[in-house]
Amino acid sequence: MAEPLSSARQAYLRRLGREKRRVTLAQILLLLGFFALWELAARAGWIDSFLLSSPSRIWETLAGLWSSGDLWLHLGTSCWETVAGFMLGTAVGAVIAVLLWLCPGLYRVVEPYLVVLSALPKTALGPVFIVWIGAGPASIIAMTLAISLIVTILEVHNGFLATDPGKLRLMRTMGASRSQILWKLVLPANFGTFINALKVNVGLSWVGVIMGEFLVSRAGLGYLIVYGSQVFQMDLVMASVLLLAVVAAVMYQGIRLLERSVHHHREGST
Repeated sequence: MAEPLSSARQAYLRRLGREKRRVTLAQILLLLGFFALWELAARAGWIDSFLLSSPSRIWETLAGLWSSGDLWLHLGTSCWETVAGFMLGTAVGAVIAVLLWLCPGLYRVVEPYLVVLSALPKTALGPVFIVWIGAGPASIIAMTLAISLIVTILEVHNGFLATDPGKLRLMRTMGASRSQILWKLVLPANFGTFINALKVNVGLSWVGVIMGEFLVSRAGLGYLIVYGSQVFQMDLVMASVLLLAVVAAVMYQGIRLLERSVHHHREGST
């Protein structure tokens, strides 16, 4: 049976709760204030609503997309491409990082190539993927994978290298093999590294998908942005950008929920 919290601890938790609610309220008010100021500026003529649109015009555009059924087509296309690239980039990158940690000699060989590939602008590979794979979702997913893969490898592997050297020496002294050290120490100690990699890959995956849809797509948020800019429908462009921001934020919050869930589970098992 858990011991009851002291009055000081309860007061501290209540203070943390109030602070969290104040921050959340301030964030909501800041967002609402931004949209209100944007709408006021458009109606008062302070900005050109044809070029910068306005919240009310964006809402009308989204309602039109909803009524025509195009909203779910474009949103769903971009989301599944992003999720596919996100999962592939994270999983393959983590596996390669594990292999490189298990084979330090191999890492020393490929390290300069990884650094060069990390610095290479991945958008330059877009036309190459189109020629190799074809003009379709597969080339867009390949573009997303190219952007997130190398970053995942380097970030996860650097986290492995930063594992507490004292604990590593202790396990080696006790006769643990490199694979045992990996499973018993390195992987559990780098839970935060994996979560950070997931958070970074959310943004990178969306960058890859949107850039891929800019180059070759017939549906998706990137397609709407390109189409809207070509026909000077800035309401459509801004609505697509707003949708992109919302779904990216939802994915990021999903990663944070996963982090809290695993953290609570680990605390409960100790």
